[in-house]
Amino acid sequence: MNLFNNSTTSLLETALSASMTRHNTIAQNIANVDTPNYKAKKAVFSHELNSAMNNQRLAANRTDARHIEFSSRNSTDEVQVIERNNTQYNHNGNNVDVDLEMAELAKNQIYYNTLIDRMNGRFNSIRTAIGQGR
Repeated sequence: MNLFNNSTTSLLETALSASMTRHNTIAQNIANVDTPNYKAKKAVFSHELNSAMNNQRLAANRTDARHIEFSSRNSTDEVQVIERNNTQYNHNGNNVDVDLEMAELAKNQIYYNTLIDRMNGRFNSIRTAIGQGR
């Protein structure tokens, strides 16, 4: 049994990485709040993109059992950064809403702290199990 490389730790690691990407994207938006023609970006999980594109999914028929089966889900739940082009808040073509970005930053910070607490709890449990914690 591997104590450190299991599915839960892997999931927490992926979620922490996604949260960092989301934080960097929000910070970039805030830094470019006054940049002319800058379009705000948003970090999105690939499975959310797939669910949004369900109506546009192509149907595929397998003509031979040896063909690879098509799936609606990617095998990875990576974060993708997309541009928001549907709004314009400033006269200079910029669409960064600083209030929205600050709210998203606070929400992401709470999410990140929760993940860190969960990861610390897992490591504390392991430390207790091997007799190092009291």
